[in-house]
Amino acid sequence: MYPHFRKHGVYPLFLYFCMIKSIIMNFENPFHPFSETAFDAYALSLFRFQYENNQVYRAFCDGIQAPVKQINSIHQIPFLPVSFFKTHDIKTTPFEPETVFHSSGTTGMEFSKHPVKSLALYENAFLSSFQYFYGDPSDYVFLALLPNYLENKNSSLIYMMNHLIQNSPYAESGFFLYNHQDLHKTLLKMKEMGHKTILFGVTFALLDFLESFTLDFPELIVFETGGMKGRRKEMVKEEVHALIQKGLGVPTVHSEYGMCELLSQAYSKGENLFTTPPWMKIILRDEKEPIPYYSDHFKYIEPQSGAINIIDFANVYSCSFIATEDLGRRNRNGLIEIIGRMDSARLRGCNLMVI
Repeated sequence: MYPHFRKHGVYPLFLYFCMIKSIIMNFENPFHPFSETAFDAYALSLFRFQYENNQVYRAFCDGIQAPVKQINSIHQIPFLPVSFFKTHDIKTTPFEPETVFHSSGTTGMEFSKHPVKSLALYENAFLSSFQYFYGDPSDYVFLALLPNYLENKNSSLIYMMNHLIQNSPYAESGFFLYNHQDLHKTLLKMKEMGHKTILFGVTFALLDFLESFTLDFPELIVFETGGMKGRRKEMVKEEVHALIQKGLGVPTVHSEYGMCELLSQAYSKGENLFTTPPWMKIILRDEKEPIPYYSDHFKYIEPQSGAINIIDFANVYSCSFIATEDLGRRNRNGLIEIIGRMDSARLRGCNLMVI
């Protein structure tokens, strides 16, 4: 990484740590707009930093014989398969994590683990993502119908929702578990008072709620987090959203694309079409060709649909380059539609259901 030091065969220790500290300080605050050129330059610098300081990622890059010194495009950067989070501790630089997030799922599934060095960094990531798409969180009442997530004490979604609820200026914000009657009363009250309200709900819990209660609240923002968790028969997403729209009287259903392996989130304001904040990017790959193609004349042509790779600058202390097991399709406006899971991937509860 620093060739003028390497020719002597050893790093001057003090200068090395000064440079590492300087790099980390720059990488810890990526939550601002990037031009395309600036994004690519930042990503390449972060790649080299993580290659040097993440043993698992470095071993993966070396294992696929990635020509690290010649990589000069974000499309040549190796993306770590998300399954590595199930089998390894993915850490950039040595540290003791403040917490370890676990993926959600049904009984018997193998869970992913994400060691998080700094909860402040995660808070900055989800607050910046939310504000980018929806404005100041303090303007909203947050209602959470996430009963199964509360069983996972290491859920990144529960941490995010708890932070939003605890810092909300509205006393009505809160978790509702299975007390649907209280949720219905609160929704009616928020409609009457005209407060901006967001309801986060796991799919099966929203459908359970709608079996007993309905209302006409077109100003309500509803986030359907995906997944039946084994509680109901899987349904196509369009059918689920149609039921929610009819039952709550909302014009559209919003979604969050997030997972425990990522600290940032993409958002959909309807029709299952997602956009990312400026420090995050979705790149589609050929699901049959997971390894980047390297050549001196490399020019990447992104497929119209394929498996999803994600760059997340907030993952500075884990890995910012993740090859997911999700499938997507880019529309003419550049938005990403989530269309399912790779055949070889097990269903996971964070973000998707079978469609």
